[in-house]
Amino acid sequence: MIKKMFCKKKMTKSAKNEAIWGLAFVAPTIIGLVILNFIPVFNTIYQSLCKTGDFGKGNKFVGLANYIAVLTDSESWQSFLNTIKYAIIEVPFGIAIALVLAVLLNKKLTGKTVFRTIFFLPMVCAPAAVAMVWKWLYNQQFGLINNLFGTQIAWISNPKIAWISVGVIGVWSIIGYNMVLFLSALQEIPSDYYEAATIDGASEISQFFHITVPLLTNTTFFIVQTRIIATLTIFDLMFMVMDITNVALQDVQSTVFLFYTYAFRNGNKGLGAALVMVLVVFIMIVTFIMQKIEKKVVRSTGGKNEK
Repeated sequence: MIKKMFCKKKMTKSAKNEAIWGLAFVAPTIIGLVILNFIPVFNTIYQSLCKTGDFGKGNKFVGLANYIAVLTDSESWQSFLNTIKYAIIEVPFGIAIALVLAVLLNKKLTGKTVFRTIFFLPMVCAPAAVAMVWKWLYNQQFGLINNLFGTQIAWISNPKIAWISVGVIGVWSIIGYNMVLFLSALQEIPSDYYEAATIDGASEISQFFHITVPLLTNTTFFIVQTRIIATLTIFDLMFMVMDITNVALQDVQSTVFLFYTYAFRNGNKGLGAALVMVLVVFIMIVTFIMQKIEKKVVRSTGGKNEK
């Protein structure tokens, strides 16, 4: 009896065919993960420990020299600070505005489908197109914003306000995506809560802060975590908006933007790889902290499907 329990059953011909076809269907995904994710990760770690040779060949192992150079370089720390400043603008404002819009568009409103589409449109626009439009709006001489208010403000070339201007573009671009996620979560909240609160005499503002916000913590934390990771790796927006000759570039460029400069403009892929690895470690630490906070703060929506 014991021998029979531990004996491996031979696969039938149909089971083998099913297994082969299953592997065949998942093979493209597995190959894609290996080629596009795993190999580049290990290659980046290797290059971060090397001094890049000419034309990407003849790498010389230098150990932690690149990491020491990154951690002692004032430009690297400035790029980290710029990235965090951008995240401070984009994440909270993008979430707060999207939440308010989601609550308003979740009510019975004439043409709400049109409004939802309008607010989501920036999300489906190409980042290059978005950046070019905003760059024209921010133009000091011919920009619509300055002409509208009769000012001559250098929105993207003044180091004191350029990072705020770029942050505004980020907020505008992501509001629609956040709003759709909040709308989906709002529809999972039972209407019984609001009906009971209305009977008790609670105002809409009170219902928002005591019912809506607490029951949306799950979605809110998901958005916060994903947006923090996205903002810490921001590149395309800043690359399109900020020119190399822009005097405010040092005060705006993100860490990934600096990586691009090190690796592709200066040809120092080792230093660029080390900078990226430091950023990855920082993102992992932030994500770990957010996961710990989420377990203590997130509340259930008490939806219809929950027991």
